[in-house]
Amino acid sequence: MNSSNVRITEKELSLKDTLPSGQCFRFSEDNGTWTVKAGVGSSVRTLTVRQDDLSPITEDPFWSDFFDLGTDYEGLKAEFSKISPLMAKACDYAPGIRILNQDPWEALCSFVVSQNNNIKRIMGIIDRMSNFYGEGGFPTVESLADAKEDDLRMLGLGFRAPYIVNTARAVYDGSIDLDALKRIGIDEARAMLMKVKGIGPKVADCALLFGCHRLDCFPMDVWMKRVMATFFEGQDKSIFGPYAGVAQQYLFHYARTSGVFR
Repeated sequence: MNSSNVRITEKELSLKDTLPSGQCFRFSEDNGTWTVKAGVGSSVRTLTVRQDDLSPITEDPFWSDFFDLGTDYEGLKAEFSKISPLMAKACDYAPGIRILNQDPWEALCSFVVSQNNNIKRIMGIIDRMSNFYGEGGFPTVESLADAKEDDLRMLGLGFRAPYIVNTARAVYDGSIDLDALKRIGIDEARAMLMKVKGIGPKVADCALLFGCHRLDCFPMDVWMKRVMATFFEGQDKSIFGPYAGVAQQYLFHYARTSGVFR
């Protein structure tokens, strides 16, 4: 896609709704200017962008792919909105949400860190890990496979420290094949991840959706369980079709921030 002449609106890509939505953890905002880091080790890239000028995204193939500009979200929202009134409200509430196309290792490791954690604390831990192991870039598989659990605890990982080491070693020795996760059946991919101690269903599904761009994956946390039980009783993710993961993100954001459950 030649994106140099593409002009997109906030309804098509909203930085404030996409970046803090629990998909990624290396970003900051200062007076309307967003800074985003992506990439492992020395391949780290830094984006500086404002909502009123998205050209740093549209004119750079890396960031265009990162923000998934090649997917027809307008068409998806139109189809989702036919499913139910609640789904239509969720799409209209924050139409500029997109699923980020992140590095699979960064996403997997980040969601292991995310267990029983909040976004602010996750961001702090990952920043410290990146400075300690990655010189600012996200820590490589090799650096964390050799990491000492005491060092990780010092950085704030707590009980997650051995889970990080386990995961890194599984990727390093091939027990987790990051490339295969993008193409094998979703149940097989989830099972591959969950063989590693410290990776449960939610972490596996988040890693697949946000790191492998498996848009058919449908993470279920406490918010989504409430949504499904309240508004889609007796149904499962199949109601949303092959892009269920995108629908999930609209629903998750709506449930968490709109006050629908107050």
